[in-house]
Amino acid sequence: MSRNRSGSPRNRALGAELREIRERAGVTVRELAQRIGGHHSKYTRNEQATRSPSPEEVASIMTALGASEAERERLTEMAREHVTGVNWLKSGSAGSLGIAHELTDLMEFERTATSITDISPILIPGLLQTSDYARAVMGGMPSHEVDARVAMRVGRRDVLMRRNDAPDFHAFIEESALHKQLGGPDVMAEQLHHISTMAEQANVTVQVIPASLTSWHAALGGPFIYFEFPKAPPIVHLEHVSSSVFLSESEDVAAYRQAVDSVARAAMTIDQSSTVIAQRITELEGAQ
Repeated sequence: MSRNRSGSPRNRALGAELREIRERAGVTVRELAQRIGGHHSKYTRNEQATRSPSPEEVASIMTALGASEAERERLTEMAREHVTGVNWLKSGSAGSLGIAHELTDLMEFERTATSITDISPILIPGLLQTSDYARAVMGGMPSHEVDARVAMRVGRRDVLMRRNDAPDFHAFIEESALHKQLGGPDVMAEQLHHISTMAEQANVTVQVIPASLTSWHAALGGPFIYFEFPKAPPIVHLEHVSSSVFLSESEDVAAYRQAVDSVARAAMTIDQSSTVIAQRITELEGAQ
């Protein structure tokens, strides 16, 4: 019997990975059902995270799809893990779990969200990064991984440019992040030009948090991303050096909703932010 974990970040991530592996194998849901047995709707519900498959069922699906032993073990373990709450600490996001599936979960939430708020006190938000800036950010990673990671990060930006159902994206960037010269002044100038261009889209809003503030605001607590969905509760994503956390327990999410409001009160207006970014571009280009 499936357990009542449907809708949790972990179960939604599991569903996304089941769908990705099935599509990669070129197998339809009906074909999968024919190979394993049972009604095809069951496998659709697995992928939509409205049903929680057992570890044994996940193992059977992986075998039927010809997945690697590593993928089979990883997804079976994901289904096996007992979750007392709905928050999810995901260890190994610094590379030990590989590149592709590491971002699958985050990309699934970006793909299905109606609203994404990125509080970024240290770096430019990932969905706004240029390839050269992203490469500079990843400078401490093994060189053989950097190209793949940069390609995946830049590819994630496409979600903001969908024609019909692109999410509303609101970036709050601490002013000091504009003054870091990761990659050098040319790279940073290009990065800030890109932010200005993206901010012209109707679904993208960029606001700068002044570095001169003398009072505390929630961005000082560190970066986070707040996701809202049409038919599921909001979740929060936190990323650390060797792990990431998805929060969806109502009390935790409510605290981060208040944090977003705190940052919004501290931030410059949209016009003021645009002016500050333009001034910084002028400074960088004048130094070249």
